[in-house]
Amino acid sequence: MREIFDTHAHYDDEAFDEDREALLAGLPGQGIARVVNVGSSLDSCKRTIELAEKYDYIYAALGVHPSETAQLDEDSFQCLKEMCRMDKCVAVGEIGLDYYWDEPERELQKKWFVRQLELARECSLPVVIHSREAAMDTVDIMTAQKAGEIGGVVHCFSYTRETARIFLDMGFYIGIGGVLTFKNAKKLKEAAAYIPMDRIVLETDCPYLAPVPYRGKRNCSLNLPYVIAELAQVKGITEEKVREAAWNNGLRLYRM
Repeated sequence: MREIFDTHAHYDDEAFDEDREALLAGLPGQGIARVVNVGSSLDSCKRTIELAEKYDYIYAALGVHPSETAQLDEDSFQCLKEMCRMDKCVAVGEIGLDYYWDEPERELQKKWFVRQLELARECSLPVVIHSREAAMDTVDIMTAQKAGEIGGVVHCFSYTRETARIFLDMGFYIGIGGVLTFKNAKKLKEAAAYIPMDRIVLETDCPYLAPVPYRGKRNCSLNLPYVIAELAQVKGITEEKVREAAWNNGLRLYRM
């Protein structure tokens, strides 16, 4: 059976403070062969680097989440730029726009989204895009910045199949996780049915968004078989075909 690649996790989160070491040490023996831990703030990026240096199978995506962009200035951005030069950094992320909350204000989010896209281009790294209730502005900025030349993934995809088409036309992968198993995920199921299997990567976004039957509990990579089973049903293919395609897509996305 093909091993699993969790392309987006947050094992640096405090939700794992009590059992992080035991959980991570056990992943390879339970079929989770690779994990990309994704930074969301400068401190999170530092912790992510520590995890990538400690575990062979953990890699780093380093960036500042839109909700944390108020912490950025020229000095801290220079620090982020230096972190992105580490050997096991495979992407700049997660970066983007989040309009669910009113803060930070949108112009600030846009400014640092553009700057981090430029950073990815400078470092020749793909990007991990976070976009929540901000589809139009996300597409506009990615188009203006020629993000298709940079490449990457739209993580935790939450838009329509029509919006998926725009990202696919840019050459981006689409990240799908536990939300696919939710009863109210009709729009995502329609998008997942439409997106070609060679453009889908598996992700947990753990500790968040655990799939059914663990919805509302702490998520981890060991729950990905539930997502695989749901995706196989949506696509009308075997679970092994989902595993195989998602594994290969993860390698291509992060240029491994």
